[in-house]
Amino acid sequence: MNARDLMTTDVETVHRDDEISEVLTRLGSADFNGFPVVDDDDRVVGIVTQHDLVHIFQPSDRTLWIPVGLPPFLETLEYAIDLSWDDLDRELDLLKHAGKPVSTVMTDDVVTVRPDDDFDRLLDLLADDERDINRLPVVDDDGKLLGIVARQDVLRAVRDERRKGEVGL
Repeated sequence: MNARDLMTTDVETVHRDDEISEVLTRLGSADFNGFPVVDDDDRVVGIVTQHDLVHIFQPSDRTLWIPVGLPPFLETLEYAIDLSWDDLDRELDLLKHAGKPVSTVMTDDVVTVRPDDDFDRLLDLLADDERDINRLPVVDDDGKLLGIVARQDVLRAVRDERRKGEVGL
């Protein structure tokens, strides 16, 4: 069993110049959590995931410290006002990033596989402790996207083989 046997060939992709808001909209209606990013020749140049997109909306510290001196006190008191309203933060961050190209948040060091890569190589990549890889774009020698193998595809293959009663893959 190899990547060719497991890959899905109908792969939804985005381009590096697609706006973040457009990619977020597409991802919101998808039943997966990332897109390969391709150039005009369908060569893989990156990958963008939910994690990449959510990361740009991390709340920031918007606490305003106001010094207030009240007589008869000689010392100034400081009051903290929390200005970080979650909904407002997200909306401001969305406005700030919505028109930027997806290339500003994508991972450009993409781990890819070839169609003939064997099952053990796929397992090694998807179980790597250093990287949290959920999907492996399958590319030809020129880097052109042929398909994708998701972690779920590999797990499903293991399940199906076990149900058949076969020991090895």
